[in-house]
Amino acid sequence: MLRRFTLAELDAAAALLHGGGVLAYPTEAVFGLGCDPHNRAAFERLFALKQRPATQGVLLIAAEFAQVERYIDLAAVPQNVLAQVRASWPGPYTWIFPRTAEVPAWVAGDHAGIALRISAHEPVAALCRAFGGALVSTSANPHGHPPARSATVVRDYFGVALDGVLDAPLGGQASPTVIRDALSGAIIRG
Repeated sequence: MLRRFTLAELDAAAALLHGGGVLAYPTEAVFGLGCDPHNRAAFERLFALKQRPATQGVLLIAAEFAQVERYIDLAAVPQNVLAQVRASWPGPYTWIFPRTAEVPAWVAGDHAGIALRISAHEPVAALCRAFGGALVSTSANPHGHPPARSATVVRDYFGVALDGVLDAPLGGQASPTVIRDALSGAIIRG
């Protein structure tokens, strides 16, 4: 059954995630699909919903640096680079870092690093705070279809195969966030 959550029901949405559920939620530009990054069964369900190869990996979204710090190999990141990245957060900036062993292999896919974002979009930041950590974040759409920009489109795409949707506004950006390599500054997704 597809459950609809409002912003007043964030604790219930977080409980669904802790219970292994897959939840759609609004990000800066599109709805995302998320789950507990450390729950492999939930992650596999998410990828089955998207019909996407698991080797592609996903990013993690969070409300604050403390929620992603354990995933970054800080010894491999120059302090000036880390300072630049942290100055861009919270905000619509996704950065790829060298990763630690704390990143589940299924989250990284075939990638050596891990993509992370500290969002300034309050609905998703509040969800991460309620959950108590970073969440998997990938666009809410079957592979090859346009990302969902409303809860209605999310329901049309996934129906009752999805566990829940946080029905709240998007952040107003026209397109998904740019993804950059933290060490080189190279744009991976423009």
